[in-house]
Amino acid sequence: MFTIVISDKPDNGPCLGWREGPGKPYQWLHYNEALLRAKNFGAGLVASGLPSGPETFVGIYSQNCPEWILTEQGLYCQSMVIVPLYDTLGPEACNFIINQASITTVVCQDDRKMSQLLQAPPKCLKMLVAMKDVTTETAERAKKLGITIKFFEQIESLGAASDIPELPPQPDDLCTICYTSGTTGHPKGVMLSHENVVADVSATLLQLAEHKPHKSDVMISFLPLAHMLERCCEVAVYIAGGAVGFFSGDIRNLADDYKALRPTITPSVPRLMNRVYDKVTTSVNGSSFKKLMLKMAIASKKSDLERGVVRRSSIWDKLVFKKVQDGMGGRLRLLVVGSAPLAGNVLTFMRVALGCVIVEGYGQTECGAPSTLTIQGDYRPDHVGPPIACNAIKLVDVPDMDYYAAQGQGEVCIKGSNVFKGYFKDPEKTKEAVDAGGWLHTGDIGQWLPSGTLKIIDRKKHIFKLSQGEYIAPEKIENIYVRSQYVAQVFVHGESLKSCVVAIIVPEVEAVKNWAREQEIPGTLSVLCANPHVKQLIMDDIVNLGKQAGLKSFEQVKDIYLHPDLFSVQNGLLTPTLKSKRPQLKKYFTPQIDDMYAKLA
Repeated sequence: MFTIVISDKPDNGPCLGWREGPGKPYQWLHYNEALLRAKNFGAGLVASGLPSGPETFVGIYSQNCPEWILTEQGLYCQSMVIVPLYDTLGPEACNFIINQASITTVVCQDDRKMSQLLQAPPKCLKMLVAMKDVTTETAERAKKLGITIKFFEQIESLGAASDIPELPPQPDDLCTICYTSGTTGHPKGVMLSHENVVADVSATLLQLAEHKPHKSDVMISFLPLAHMLERCCEVAVYIAGGAVGFFSGDIRNLADDYKALRPTITPSVPRLMNRVYDKVTTSVNGSSFKKLMLKMAIASKKSDLERGVVRRSSIWDKLVFKKVQDGMGGRLRLLVVGSAPLAGNVLTFMRVALGCVIVEGYGQTECGAPSTLTIQGDYRPDHVGPPIACNAIKLVDVPDMDYYAAQGQGEVCIKGSNVFKGYFKDPEKTKEAVDAGGWLHTGDIGQWLPSGTLKIIDRKKHIFKLSQGEYIAPEKIENIYVRSQYVAQVFVHGESLKSCVVAIIVPEVEAVKNWAREQEIPGTLSVLCANPHVKQLIMDDIVNLGKQAGLKSFEQVKDIYLHPDLFSVQNGLLTPTLKSKRPQLKKYFTPQIDDMYAKLA
């Protein structure tokens, strides 16, 4: 990939950027240097005893940084397979992955991650490659366990001194095993080939048309490289010869990284966009004049959008939206959002506030990254666009939930050159996911809109029956309730022996505190969560949103419990991809759920 770029880029532009921390400037590796170092790293691993070829799996346990990409490209130079370990998976899952994939070598970012792997390492683990300094304690522990530690630079030097030739991969060769964290049990290893990734990225570039990355673009990298959305975005930039700057490693300093790098492209996730939206809307709550200005600004720029005008030069950009734009560097021209549903009002707000093209995609790790992508110029929210060119999509009947393909609704199934080769060492789960005709069954319920775009309306997997026999899809309800300005997170629960559903809600701190201040209700968030007026406010708002979205009465929650602390990866209630761990949430909140049902009885 880098070789193609260098031949087309005689000025050998910047490729990989990093900074040491807040207040420090970005430093850059140029394309020819990045390619040379990647080649040397791959050859160095072979010189260290690893065989070339797609049967060799190498782990990487690191945040986003230049060495991550050098490792990835270096492995590809020798047709090896990269296996990312999630930064937040924890020792048990990491050990499971290393063991299942028989990984002998893991590239580690720092001493803390190395020490974590050395707690109870699988027997197959023989070598750790350190990007940074290692403490004496960690080195001694590794020595006792018979595990060699080498430094990243040592591997590069070994490769530079060798005459080991490159062994480029074939299209059908395995490129990566991307483990997806399940809400229960061990993670599943999604096997993606080089063809899968290249097909997906190429089709995405085709869909982006004139808005695709070009060599003068700069992208900020902060979404985990362990996930395919981020990796596909970066591949698209490298193909064009653009530059990728990595965040400084602390998400709390992301705003400072944006200002220092001033990117033109950024991938994003709904959670981040919701925060921007909430911050802006709550900041005007105390002033009628500011509320009116924001309302007028949104209306004016929305009118621009409907005429196909995307700009940052209007009077409203200077008066109202400049702070939002400057907060993301002030130069954004393309934002790609995916990984979870995004509320239509938030998407429209971000389009008008940032004055850049925002496209929303839908897909799964099992099909590379996106399988649909919105078309620039289509300003309507609440859909994920048409299929991209490398795959076909069909809807199949789900009679239990009253969805039928003949009516334009059903389970989303995907077939194409981006669909994965199967789950690693798990033929049974592969058969469950991909049918005999090669169609990947996603478990998502979609609907074709008259424009030919796809709308995700429900989820098949997490469904249950109430005592009267009605089917409930909790994620559909959650996706509606989370649109409330007062709701940060929500977990909807029901049981086959109960006649209704209830919910655990984590309130949106600023919105609830601002409302409480206006009502002269004092207290911390914990105190406010126990206040009946606050509970009624949130209950009324979510029920109203449910009615607007067409929820049936039995789908509406009949009681809620307000919890002051966010569900997180750290407290075991979210997966590393920020999806709810439903069994764990149920177990954690059993007393509150039981109490709500007892009161409703």
